Amino acid sequence: MINVGGRTLSLEDFSEIICNNGKINLNSLALEKMEAGFHFLTHFSDQKLIYGINTGFGPMAQYKVSTENVLQLQYNLIRSHSSGSGKYLAPELVKALMLARLNSLMQGYSGVHTDVAVVLKELINNNITPCIFEHGGVGASGDLIQLAHLALVLIGEGEVIVNGEPRPTAEVLKQFNITPLRVHIREGLAILNGTSAMTGIGLLNIIQAKKLLQYAVMLSAMTNEVVEAYDDHFSYELNIVKKHRGQNNVAAMLRDVLKDSKLIRSRSEYLYNPDNIRHDVFEDKVQEYYSLRCVTQVLGPILDTIEQAEKVVVDELNSVNDNPVIDHENHNIFHGGNFHGDYVSLEMDKLKTAVTKLSMLSERQLNYLLNNKLNEKFPPFVNLGVLGLNFGMQGMQFTATSTVAENQTLSFPMYVHSIPNNNDNQDIVSMGCNAALMTKKVIENAFEVLAIQMITVLQAIDYAECAEKLSPATKEMYTTVRKIFPKFIDDKPRYRELEQVITYFRQNPVVFFETHLTEQAAIH
Repeated sequence: MINVGGRTLSLEDFSEIICNNGKINLNSLALEKMEAGFHFLTHFSDQKLIYGINTGFGPMAQYKVSTENVLQLQYNLIRSHSSGSGKYLAPELVKALMLARLNSLMQGYSGVHTDVAVVLKELINNNITPCIFEHGGVGASGDLIQLAHLALVLIGEGEVIVNGEPRPTAEVLKQFNITPLRVHIREGLAILNGTSAMTGIGLLNIIQAKKLLQYAVMLSAMTNEVVEAYDDHFSYELNIVKKHRGQNNVAAMLRDVLKDSKLIRSRSEYLYNPDNIRHDVFEDKVQEYYSLRCVTQVLGPILDTIEQAEKVVVDELNSVNDNPVIDHENHNIFHGGNFHGDYVSLEMDKLKTAVTKLSMLSERQLNYLLNNKLNEKFPPFVNLGVLGLNFGMQGMQFTATSTVAENQTLSFPMYVHSIPNNNDNQDIVSMGCNAALMTKKVIENAFEVLAIQMITVLQAIDYAECAEKLSPATKEMYTTVRKIFPKFIDDKPRYRELEQVITYFRQNPVVFFETHLTEQAAIH
């Protein structure tokens, strides 16, 4: 059981719950704080005008709502804003959204009854995910539309996904013996006001981006091996004089991966040896193309971007993103804009730009291997069959190229794309959920490109018959993926095998790096 409330949730906690189906428990002290906030709001709001308690919402906040209608007001908000469209969010995204909303409410500054937390816990632990649409939220007064569909399910209405099938909420809650939420005072507004959709999706994006970075480092290492590149571009001495943390970490990763490789060459041994330089023109390249020797400089800022995004979005996960903030300890209620999603939106835009660059590096390394005029080592398209009759990787390159082009277009930022709405009450918005969903698409695309590069690298290794000279780490990767996608010579449709490699990448981090991280953590 992972405790929610009363502590800071880490990305690892989040991943265990969402990706590994970990169960959650509600911290008793946090529930007590929620209860105190609820009772404070109940008494404090008596004979006062409090936004969202006895007023309309947004630009209609000037209208007072009568006492007999204050609970109906909350139901009206939930039902009227359950107006999303497009495709349903995938169940893991919805589960992430629910956990993010629960963790915010468990901070105890929303004035809601603890019943909200109890129902959310039951949904999460039973893998019951509300039917929530991709389109709707503008990310300013929170992810209003997506969270309205969550609230709709909490009150027993709408539809949910169970075992991959949509079913009526009321029927499912009855089956699982879950009592629907009854509005007590402001549960509607408290559930809707928040950045939980963009935050939940954003955290899953970061988890996947970390895997991408690992595979990009591994593929860069294998590509350098198969072309027998020199070792100085990832050396400690070259990289340490550049003061960026990400660059030096990527260089260290490459050194770890390529340790004991029999293919990587030493410049000192080959080009600093007078016996090897007795001619005027060299067949071997003195320096590799940028996509091979600038790996640390390209992937370094991407690693830094991922780590910065993790810090910001984990902070958002553990923040109160509601309005107004119900502060029972200071006996006051504060109105503002903690539901605004600019922090997450900006990080998602930076992340998708970084991932697009990662996919561009992969495409360039792929092109180098496929273009025999560049590498002067492999047949065109690493074709292991008969040139002219067979086609090798030619078809798959088209897929990689078009997918990278899509990433480049998708990388236009949402953060600067505010459209005023809500009668200009929301006159500057974040579009954070859109940003997170577009980043998700860019990440999915990048996995496709890297999978095509991996298959190409394996074909090149087989052509060069150098598998036994690989480093232990890259040899393990070679063996693992070859079981999924065997060596091929004849032309056959291979999109099913390609999809299996993509799926493997998405579901599994690089074992070498995960083991290494565990060992480092144990040391420290």
